[in-house]
Amino acid sequence: MALEALIFDVDGTLADTERDGHRVAFNRAFADAGLDWEWSVELYGKLLAVTGGKERIRHYLDCFNRDFSRPEALNEFIAALHAAKTAHYTRMLSQGLIPVRCGVKRLLREARRSGLRLAIATTTTPANVSALLQHSLDRDAERWFEVIAAGDIVPAKKPAPDIYSWAMQRMGLQPDACIAFEDSHNGVQSASQASIGSILVTTNGYTIDDDFNGASLVIDKLGEPDDPFVVNLGKAGGYGFVDLAMLQDLHGGNHP
Repeated sequence: MALEALIFDVDGTLADTERDGHRVAFNRAFADAGLDWEWSVELYGKLLAVTGGKERIRHYLDCFNRDFSRPEALNEFIAALHAAKTAHYTRMLSQGLIPVRCGVKRLLREARRSGLRLAIATTTTPANVSALLQHSLDRDAERWFEVIAAGDIVPAKKPAPDIYSWAMQRMGLQPDACIAFEDSHNGVQSASQASIGSILVTTNGYTIDDDFNGASLVIDKLGEPDDPFVVNLGKAGGYGFVDLAMLQDLHGGNHP
């Protein structure tokens, strides 16, 4: 089947948001709440095994801070912390502190000119997605994407396939008409379980050692003509940066 759509994860894929974005925002929210919690770079890497910010806080309490005296209304407590974190994070984005990754803007513009359909499938909140697109990509970038599937729009987050399945259903697309762009093991599993066979991974500092079984190609970035990517797993077919010609070959199975 012909390639019709590109579906992108957000955190770690469109932008390297985790270490110096979300982690910092969480710590600021904790300080505002009078908590002595401090998520170090190393600890946050462990917490990333769980997708979703509210779920990550709960995982932290279950596995790394069991002595914390939990309030009776724990769900509301966690939700308030997460809302405060989102406010800090979107403020950081508005200040231009988190740029998109190498090659992202070029590839998206090329895809739009060619008529390929674009979508987002992410576990992060819609507010985070909107702020990143507006401040790090383009003021009108939300309009570039036909569907933005984000946050709690589905009950089961990655590695469950739900978010990808929801996006494809809304677009009326079959999995073999799509390429998924991911950065983590959970993301690859989500896309793969949604029956998407073409999955391109761009790693980051937190995910470079993940198990990417099921991915078509694993590289360190999308790259530019003067800043080529490095292949971590798979074959790039002689390409040095990701463009539409390369994606057509990848989707067609010319260099699995």
